Amino acid sequence: MASVSSQSDDDDDVPVDGINITPLVDVLMVVLVMFILTATAQIAGIRVNLPKASSSAALSQPKTKAISINDTGAVFLDAYPVTLPELEERLRTEKALNPEFPVIVRGDAVVQYQKVVEVLDLLRRLELSQVGLVTGKPN
Repeated sequence: MASVSSQSDDDDDVPVDGINITPLVDVLMVVLVMFILTATAQIAGIRVNLPKASSSAALSQPKTKAISINDTGAVFLDAYPVTLPELEERLRTEKALNPEFPVIVRGDAVVQYQKVVEVLDLLRRLELSQVGLVTGKPN
């Protein structure tokens, strides 16, 4: 292990033994920031083929609940499969903790419309006012 000792004025041209880790720390910080940004950029959930709309508003907020309906008609709450009674129970619990939480509904483009209507009716019965339908951008 090399040690750095105090040098006199005569030894100004002698290189210092050691490694400069400042560039390494800079690179690692950039990689860490990029990892954090990409890891939190998506809403966790089930992959669904979203219908297209001409304009869509961003509805992602920290306490947003995502309800997904896949192409087979299965319902998911934040990536966990639920039945409609279980969905109602979990949303009632969340409403008791936070009455004004937003909900987004992500329905697959080929899902039966009746399934989406059942979920929206459930949200209306629970008197949740901040409800959004997620769509994809047109090609």
